[in-house]
Amino acid sequence: NAGRYRSWGTSSHRGVPYVDPMFNALAISQIYVLDQDEALAFYVGTLGLEVHTDQDLGFMRWLTVAVPSQPDRQILLEKPGPPSMDEATAGQVRELLTKGVTGGHLFFTTEDCQATFDDLKGKGVEFTQEPTEMPYGIDCGLRDPFGNSIRFSQPLAPA
Repeated sequence: NAGRYRSWGTSSHRGVPYVDPMFNALAISQIYVLDQDEALAFYVGTLGLEVHTDQDLGFMRWLTVAVPSQPDRQILLEKPGPPSMDEATAGQVRELLTKGVTGGHLFFTTEDCQATFDDLKGKGVEFTQEPTEMPYGIDCGLRDPFGNSIRFSQPLAPA
């Protein structure tokens, strides 16, 4: 793959060479959930995402949701288990998930962080951090019903 490296130098990040792009988009990210119907109720019914795909593949239910304005960026709501792992491992993942330590994180942006916070708080969502001014904008955090971390921010307006 030497031909994929650009001949004009290295990146400014620790000397890693630039590489010609191989990918053109990030299409699907994945988080684990314990119950896909409950996840659907939360992500669609509470957060306002839309179902992109809900298909029984026989060996698993392929359930993806997306922000309505970005249907090409999906989140796979995957139940731990076969075919990606054996049942013993799935049990360990479920235990870690309920502790909030599986590393599942989602980051959203919103036009008005405080209004979004107020709306979700009114729907009974429990927050881990209230809206806080940060150097990049206003940011807050919550967990989904399974322990996944969700943050949303109102980015600063471009200068």
